[in-house]
Amino acid sequence: MNDQTEIDTPEDEDDFGLPARLFDEVLDAVEEGDADRLEALLDPLHPADIADLLEQIDARDRRALLALWKGGMDGEILSELDDNLREEIIQSLAPTELAEAVRELESDDVVDLVEYLDEDQQSAVLDALAATDRIAVEKALAYPEESAGRLMQVEVVRAPEHWTVGEAIDFLRRAETLPDQFYHVMLVDPRMKPVGYVQIGRLLSKPRATPLRDITEESFRTFHVEDDEGAVAYAFNQYHLISAPVVDDDDRLVGVITIDDAMNVLDEEHEEDILRLAGVGGESELSDSVRETTKQRLPWLAVNLGTAIIASLVISLFEETIAGLVALAVLMPIVASMGGNAGTQSLTVAVRAIATRDLTTSNVWRVIRREVAVGLVNGIAFAVVMGIVGLVWFGSPMLGAVIAVAMVINLVVAGLSGVVVPVVLDRFGVDPALASGTFVTTVTDVVGFFAFLGLASVVLL
Repeated sequence: MNDQTEIDTPEDEDDFGLPARLFDEVLDAVEEGDADRLEALLDPLHPADIADLLEQIDARDRRALLALWKGGMDGEILSELDDNLREEIIQSLAPTELAEAVRELESDDVVDLVEYLDEDQQSAVLDALAATDRIAVEKALAYPEESAGRLMQVEVVRAPEHWTVGEAIDFLRRAETLPDQFYHVMLVDPRMKPVGYVQIGRLLSKPRATPLRDITEESFRTFHVEDDEGAVAYAFNQYHLISAPVVDDDDRLVGVITIDDAMNVLDEEHEEDILRLAGVGGESELSDSVRETTKQRLPWLAVNLGTAIIASLVISLFEETIAGLVALAVLMPIVASMGGNAGTQSLTVAVRAIATRDLTTSNVWRVIRREVAVGLVNGIAFAVVMGIVGLVWFGSPMLGAVIAVAMVINLVVAGLSGVVVPVVLDRFGVDPALASGTFVTTVTDVVGFFAFLGLASVVLL
């Protein structure tokens, strides 16, 4: 690389990721139409960093970059891109570029690349593959979405269960093609049923005469092609798996799932839960257009508007009470806000526990009791604070007592609803991350306003 385009990362910048000034240098090269400089800037970067760069520049600059950077796009970069942006870039590639990009990918990466594309785009990618690779990808696409069959790669290193270490090593040395990454040699019986696996490290450290079946791993377990990918990812995380075989209805080995793909699923599910808790859709990305972002957010804003109207209707029941004591209008948002925040805390913990299967029927009542107790303790603590505030601010001991009691009630209800609502939704097959926030907020608003204004109307007027 020449001195003009060499990138020296300053000591105060992170060792990983993209240097801040790289964006300006890339955009300058694109604006000047300097293809050689652009190539020199992008060539040393990891595919994940190039994908980040493409995601962080706007659509106009991205189109100009791709038009100038002919032949630079490869399959690893496409695999790292967000789904929506990946589709956009595939549409911009010429058939020959697309063919070159996907030709070297493993089967699971190709499946991930094409599974959400339209038929024309799928055909363009599949046409670029060798006949055997195309058959493998089409077979994987025939499995249900978000299943182990879609997640697996068909490139598997297998060996008969009666082989020795020496025979396995000789086989690996003679093999013309091996997967780019593999962690185990899968042992199969004569019916091609997986019966165990041997880690590569153990294989290389044992004498040649050692039978493979004597050094198999205890962690061995299989997955069916139609198993949910979320359950597969959970098992990988729970049992510390590195790779695992996938079998068909006849229990024959048809593929393998590796830890990188399983962890990607976990990461996607966690990201989806966070986005849904905020009501912005499970697939919101920074590269989304205004139209796509609006479409994702508007429905839940409409739901929130409806729940806010419900809370307002509760307030309207106490118009005379509020008119008789203006201080209530000043203080009542505090009760609702504290309840909402406390409910969100309990809700976040509960949704995360449901996703990781830590919250089950065996411990749900203990968790509910804990959250209610926490709400009670916090409620009493803040009740004392607000009681003093009511006394000092408005000179009314009874007003302080009313807001104190309302605070205790609402924080207890917040802790209770923060656990009960997601658990009930999960039992009815509704994603708790998607709908719980709206229900919990509604409960805490309604209870908070009703408790505070109701007590005020009885005690103060």
